[in-house]
Formats: sequence, C-alpha cells, structure tokens
Amino acid sequence: MGGPNTHGHGHDEHESHGSLKSYVIGFVLSIVLTILPLVVVLNDMMDRTPTLIFIMIMAILQFLVQLFFFMHLREEKKPRFNVMALIFGVVILITIIAGSIWIMTYNSVG
Repeated sequence: MGGPNTHGHGHDEHESHGSLKSYVIGFVLSIVLTILPLVVVLNDMMDRTPTLIFIMIMAILQFLVQLFFFMHLREEKKPRFNVMALIFGVVILITIIAGSIWIMTYNSVG
C-alpha cells in the first residue's frame, strides 16, 4: 500500500533535477569554455606559458560548470557526502599530478 512516504520520496527526487533553463545555460557555458581555448591555440594568440595557464583556467571553469549545472552540487541536502567525496578526490588528483611533476622534474639523472 503506497503511503504518503512513497509519494514524498518521488517528489524529492524530482526537485533535485535541474530545469531546462539550467541545462541550456550549462550547455552553452560548456561550449564557450571549450571553444575559447581552441581558438587561442589555433590562432597562436599567446605565447606557450600564458596559453597553458589559459587552458588550465578554462578547464577549471569547465569542471565547475559541470558540477553546478549538470551534477546539481548546489542543490544537495545535508549531509553533503558527495561534496566530501569530491574534495577527497580533488586532493588525490592534486597529489598525483604534483607527484608526477616532481618525479619528471627531478628524476633526470645524467
């Protein structure tokens, strides 16, 4: 017998999904954040180091757009286990990248 809890649970799940407007905004931002670095690289608009920095900034912005517009990170209810898992994943990612760069830089034994 479907009591009020089954309807309430379905209603909560429906509220966690984004609207068409948020999906369109996220999609447009994703396209723009993909095209900008491509244009900069193909037209040779900057030197190598500023280009790499620009690409990294666009990648971080793209990551944030994906989190907020498609994964609905801002719409979660407490406790925020997904946020804690995300932070843990980012810490591991940064550790792996920094360690790889460290090894590649200082491992050149002549």
